[in-house]
Amino acid sequence: MTPPLPIGKLPAELLQQFLRTYVVPDERVIVGPGVGLDATVIDFGERYLIVKTDPVTFATDEIGWYAVNVNANDIACMGGQPRWFLASALLPAGRADANMAEMIFQQLSHACRQLGVSLCGGHTEITYGLDHPIIAGFMLGEVTPAELVRASGAQVGDAILLTKGIAVEGTALIAREKADELRQDYDEAFIHRCQRFLHEPGISVVKEARIVRQLSDVHAMHDPTEGGLATALYELATAAGVGLHIEAEQIPIFPETSVLCRRYGLDPLGLIASGALLATLPASQAPAVIQALEAAGILARVIGTVQPAEHGVRIRRDSVEFPLPAFRRDEIARLFD
Repeated sequence: MTPPLPIGKLPAELLQQFLRTYVVPDERVIVGPGVGLDATVIDFGERYLIVKTDPVTFATDEIGWYAVNVNANDIACMGGQPRWFLASALLPAGRADANMAEMIFQQLSHACRQLGVSLCGGHTEITYGLDHPIIAGFMLGEVTPAELVRASGAQVGDAILLTKGIAVEGTALIAREKADELRQDYDEAFIHRCQRFLHEPGISVVKEARIVRQLSDVHAMHDPTEGGLATALYELATAAGVGLHIEAEQIPIFPETSVLCRRYGLDPLGLIASGALLATLPASQAPAVIQALEAAGILARVIGTVQPAEHGVRIRRDSVEFPLPAFRRDEIARLFD
């Protein structure tokens, strides 16, 4: 018997092995599955259909809001417009009631309305073996061939831009799931502020992805999710076959995030990070894009550059350069062990 796998994403090397062995090609699939490739693109003639699926498993509070936004983000990162959403909602037997179900529907509906998305189908089920609801979301969007952005498109010499900061989703998730524990050490105003990260600065990157796409010759976009910024950077490098150089001092980290990470002994680089957008674009275009983002109320920083593959994925901190830490599972999983 092989050893059990850790909680979190399937290890990248195992996923690559399975994809090489079991994926059936189709000539209409423009972008298929791969490490760092979070959505599929299918040729529908004048427009491409972008299809994305992602579950929400750690969160219990506002699970519907999470489900819509994390799936919409990957559509936006490919240059597309999120349009249609389906959800498979699995509710825990013995605990689910009509109020729980309605609350999830309200959350899904509110998030969809905020993004101009149609909640158009799915599945609901009360099932055994769960202690909290789980939602598997399915988002469909569309893009013209000329506007398609591939995560595999990063080019040597590109600036690496990061919006908002890390880890927006992780900060909200900790504060929402561990509120009772946190009240032993922090006041309600701090806890509420952290919980509000779900909405402010928010876990959606749809707005900033649109600005970046419209104002630059963006080569790649990717949203850090499970495994945090570090995993997203490795995925971006793997998808494009490039190396990355990162300046640690340029990575925006919210004070609230730092406090919570110290409290639980977590590394913010590996903490679930929806809400930040990674983009690689010509370095000469970065200042104008940053200016436009900040005019729209979105913090943005250049955190590094794309390098040749032989450089590897490296980070410099306090004038010392070393390989970027890799996280085999998200730091948030340590809170639920």
